[in-house]
Amino acid sequence: MSSPYQPEPFTADDYRARMTRAAESAAAAGLAGLLVAPGPDLVHLTGYRPTAVTERLTVLVLTAGQDPVLVVPALEAPDAEKAVGAPALTLRDWTDGKDPYAVTAPLLDARGRFGVSDNAWAMHLLGLQDLLPETSYASLTKVLPMLRAVKDAPELERLAAAGAAADATYEEILKVRFSGRRETDVAADLARLLTASGHSQVDFTVVGSGPNGADPHHEAGDRTIEHGDMVVLDFGGLKHGYGSDTSRTVHVGEPTAEEQRVHDIVREAQKAGCEAVRAGVACQEIDRAARAVITESGYGERFIHRTGHGIGVTTHEPPYMIEGEEQPLVAGMCFSVEPGIYLPGRFGVRIEDIVTVTEDGGRRLNATARELAIVE
Repeated sequence: MSSPYQPEPFTADDYRARMTRAAESAAAAGLAGLLVAPGPDLVHLTGYRPTAVTERLTVLVLTAGQDPVLVVPALEAPDAEKAVGAPALTLRDWTDGKDPYAVTAPLLDARGRFGVSDNAWAMHLLGLQDLLPETSYASLTKVLPMLRAVKDAPELERLAAAGAAADATYEEILKVRFSGRRETDVAADLARLLTASGHSQVDFTVVGSGPNGADPHHEAGDRTIEHGDMVVLDFGGLKHGYGSDTSRTVHVGEPTAEEQRVHDIVREAQKAGCEAVRAGVACQEIDRAARAVITESGYGERFIHRTGHGIGVTTHEPPYMIEGEEQPLVAGMCFSVEPGIYLPGRFGVRIEDIVTVTEDGGRRLNATARELAIVE
C-alpha cells in the first residue's frame, strides 16, 4: 500500500536559503533576530531534531546579515554536526558546568527585541534576560506567524504524497466492518493503514460514532458502533516529514433524510470554502464562504470551530482560516478546509481536504469522494 514515491532529500543549500529568508523576515518585522528552540521551527530551518529535549540549552540564533549560529550542549554537538543543514551554520557548544547563557549572550543585540519559537523554555529566556536585561522577546506566532506558511516545491511534493497516502487509507477503511465493533477498533485500523501507506508517525485517528460525532475532537472510545450510526473519521500524521489530515463522514447502513441533508449541506460548504481559495484573498474569506452555506441552511450555531488550519512539518500551524484573520493567501500556502455541523446527543458531520494555494486558485491535495459513503 505504501507509495513508491521517494522525495529528493533536502540539501544544506535548502536550509541555508530558509535561514536567510527567516532572518530577513525578522528584520522586516522590526526584530533584532530570531531564537529558535528545538521543535518544528528548528527542524524546518536546519534539519536538526535533537534525540532528546532536556533542560540543557539548545538554540539557533538568526540575525540578518550574520551567519546563523546553533548553540548546543557539547555532548549533543556530534549529532548536530550530522544534520543536513549543519554546513550552513556555525556550531557553538558549551559544556556542563559552564554558563550556556554567557555563550549565547554575545550573539545578541543587548537592546534587541527577538522573536522566539513558541516552545522555548521560560528558564532559557529568563537566563538570557538576566545577562541582557534590556532585551525583550515575543512569540513567533505573534510576530512572525507566516515563518513556515509558504511551502517551496519540494515541500509541496511531500504534502501531496502525504495527502495521497491518507486518501489510500480512507479507501481501505471503507472495506472494513463498522457495525458491532468499537470505535477503538476502527481507530486501530486507521493507524495500521496510515503506517502501511508510508506514514512514519500517526498523529490522530478520530472515530466519532453516533452522538460522539457531535464532539469535533472526540477520542475514539469503547462505544460499539451500531447500524444507523453516522461516523466521523478524521485522521492523519507525518509522511516524509510532512503532514496529512483528512476527514470524511460515513454512515452504517442507509441514512435518514435528515442525515443525508446535513451531510449535503456540509459538502456544499466545504466546496464553497475550497472554491474561495486564491492568492490575495484574506484567510477569513475562506471561513466566511464555508460558514455562509451552513448559516443559510439554518445550522450556523452548530458549526463551532474555525474552517481550517495550516499544515506542514506539523499537522496544525499557521495560517488559520478564521474570522478576523486578514493575512492574505500566498501561493504555496497549505491548509485544511473542514467545515462541520454538530448536533449534540445525535450526530456530527465533517468533511476535510488539504488545499494549497496556486497562482490561479487552489488545488486540493485530497481526492477521495466527498459523498456520504455507506459502510457495513
